[in-house]
Amino acid sequence: MKKKKIVNDPVYGFISIPGGLIFDLIEHPYFQRLRYIKQVSLTHMVYPGALHTRFQHALGAMYLMGLAIETLRGKGVEISSDEEEAALIAILLHDIGHGPFSHSLEHSIVEDVSHEDISGLIMDKLNKEFNGQLTTAISIFRNNYPKFFLHQLVSSQLDTDRMDYLIRDSFFTGVTEGVISFNRIIKMLNVFDNELVVEEKGIYSIEKFLIARRLMYWQVYLHKTVISAEQMLVKILHRAKQLSLQGHDLFATPFLKHFLTTRITKEAFEKDPAHLAAFVELDDVDILASIKVWTNHPDKTLSLLCSRLMNRQLNNVEMSNDKPDEKLLLKLKEAAIDYFDVSEAEVNYLVYSKTISNSAYQVGDGSIKILMKNGTIKDITQASDLSNLEVLSKKVQKYIVSFPKDLRSKGLF
Repeated sequence: MKKKKIVNDPVYGFISIPGGLIFDLIEHPYFQRLRYIKQVSLTHMVYPGALHTRFQHALGAMYLMGLAIETLRGKGVEISSDEEEAALIAILLHDIGHGPFSHSLEHSIVEDVSHEDISGLIMDKLNKEFNGQLTTAISIFRNNYPKFFLHQLVSSQLDTDRMDYLIRDSFFTGVTEGVISFNRIIKMLNVFDNELVVEEKGIYSIEKFLIARRLMYWQVYLHKTVISAEQMLVKILHRAKQLSLQGHDLFATPFLKHFLTTRITKEAFEKDPAHLAAFVELDDVDILASIKVWTNHPDKTLSLLCSRLMNRQLNNVEMSNDKPDEKLLLKLKEAAIDYFDVSEAEVNYLVYSKTISNSAYQVGDGSIKILMKNGTIKDITQASDLSNLEVLSKKVQKYIVSFPKDLRSKGLF
């Protein structure tokens, strides 16, 4: 019998899961692992409802891809049933390479290897397992397929990935500024010269989409308390790896220990299948279990960081448009050395500065194109009458200084 499944999604309602290959991919352990990886890492420490997963996001993005293909077909765009299945698979698996806590630990578990690279490796592995049935999906994912607009639906500045995460993250955080008119946007999609375009009637929905994305970044993804928690998590993994490489025996699951005790280059990760085999067994549970145990580790710095993260004693984060004063940083580090009784080398785990940046839209290659009523094509920044869209296309860079709140509350700073 042909398998069929319906999932009740809190954002879109009932989502029908196609039978056959797509159902089998969703049932696969590699995809089921996404149930245990949070979509927005430690954002729940600020917005308690933000506990949704990569699994939910992947299903949601696939649902939007189905709506987009239905819309384009209705406008005469030729998309075969095989191409439809391939596009659905490409978006379904686009995030399968994410590691624990998603973007937060992207380069902490495996250095210099992006989740897109790992997604591609996992898709190649699945393709062998499913006897080449993912070949077209991989071609779309890697932008090697002739119909460029299918790749744009998977990865571009107006793809089904971004649409779903804005809607979903807004829903679960309760930040209504991220709400977008996804139905309106999808209904306005079309194809011109093999590229995805938006019909002129959809300009206002695209404006709202870009503004919502900017607001969500500064209000959710780059919220200073979220940054504080995520950076503490990064520092914990860095310290644990440093100790492990020095020969200290740390509690860890076998799969996490694999990455703590070995320096793995990008070339080694791509060539040695043992690294990928260990990676696909990792999820948030491995990290959290280890952090709970490390709260009692004899290394003072590691136990301090772990205890403070688990008890939400997060660092204070000061955000500014200007570079931090080096004298201020030195003063904070001296205070931390004295208060926590740590060494000059270890104080960098407690007091540090960092640069963060964001641009809601990038003009140029891969930009959002508007199909005007007269048949011409314009970039959204030229087609829109909102002057602030030009501002949204500029990269915003900010500087943060992070330090334990004790230094302020105890009168040390």
